[in-house]
Amino acid sequence: MLYGTGLTSRLLLGTAQYSSPAILAQAVAASGAEVITVSLRREGSGGAGFRELIAATGCRILPNTAGCHSAQEAITTAQMARELFRTEWIKLEVIGHADTLQPDPFALVEAAKELCADGFKVFPYTTEDLILGEKLIEAGCEVLMPWGAPIGSGQGLRHRDALRAMRAHFKGVPLIIDAGIGAPSQAAEAMEMGFDAVLLNTAVAKARDPVAMACAFGQAVEAGRMAHNAGLMPRRDMAFPSTPIFGMAELA
Repeated sequence: MLYGTGLTSRLLLGTAQYSSPAILAQAVAASGAEVITVSLRREGSGGAGFRELIAATGCRILPNTAGCHSAQEAITTAQMARELFRTEWIKLEVIGHADTLQPDPFALVEAAKELCADGFKVFPYTTEDLILGEKLIEAGCEVLMPWGAPIGSGQGLRHRDALRAMRAHFKGVPLIIDAGIGAPSQAAEAMEMGFDAVLLNTAVAKARDPVAMACAFGQAVEAGRMAHNAGLMPRRDMAFPSTPIFGMAELA
């Protein structure tokens, strides 16, 4: 449940970097995703044709403020996206570091406060920092989207202990791993840890076969969630025999 909207799929898919509109449409369908992210800059370069394409997917559109480096730039971009896509949903990105594309925590909270007050349903791209997460919740965000690793890096879950701590701390808050996922196994791991969904783009769009990769990610997310719900066995430091030795017959 995201801002009161129930969804079946726990995979959110980006729409950038695909080799053709047809491959994008096929990948979205194969993934089973019900929410796709769209950059206002990407839509601007694609025009009405791109808008028709993403509308034809039947997915809910989550516009994003990708490429913004200040709170005011992100706020203005979000307002333009609301006009264009007719939605209050916005994925809020405010980049603070050019190399890592790490969010600027101060500008992120500033933009989140203003956008939430203006009626937006904000999905903030953040780090695994607990204090920052608290500030975003206080600003009015009902969802947090911590990075797994830097955008487009494919490193997976780089700070697992911090992510586990975040999952434990924000028990009732939907948490979506956003950025850095490069393989279906990494997406499954995030879901096994108890995260509510995964958002990714590059790993599918730049795959040798994007459609097959989209299908693989869709299945991995489902498998990871099922494993989490079923209850994963605890890790042990020593071996533990599956067949007990007590009560077994002794052969002379």
